[in-house]
Amino acid sequence: MTNVAAVMDKLPRKFQPDQAADLAAVFQIEIEDGQPYSIQVADGSCVVVQQQHPDPDVTLIMASDTFVGIIEGEISGTGAFLSGSLRAEGNVMLATRLSSLFKR
Repeated sequence: MTNVAAVMDKLPRKFQPDQAADLAAVFQIEIEDGQPYSIQVADGSCVVVQQQHPDPDVTLIMASDTFVGIIEGEISGTGAFLSGSLRAEGNVMLATRLSSLFKR
């Protein structure tokens, strides 16, 4: 199974700048059984850093298997949220844009 670090490493290459033309945001990914990551999107670019960001726009909290499943398209982000496997704090509507920013 793919791990969180491997998925995070691939995200900048899967980034679709055309989907983020109007976006400047920090997505904090809190992995309950792993390390925190921040995904910073601005000016048509994407930077992934293994760290806790001091002021994210939205924080997504989940287990590593849920994160990997969502990114790999095996789990719906909405389904994970509704089942309680994914929690969001901050700008929850911004969280809904995250999946459109990356190629599957």
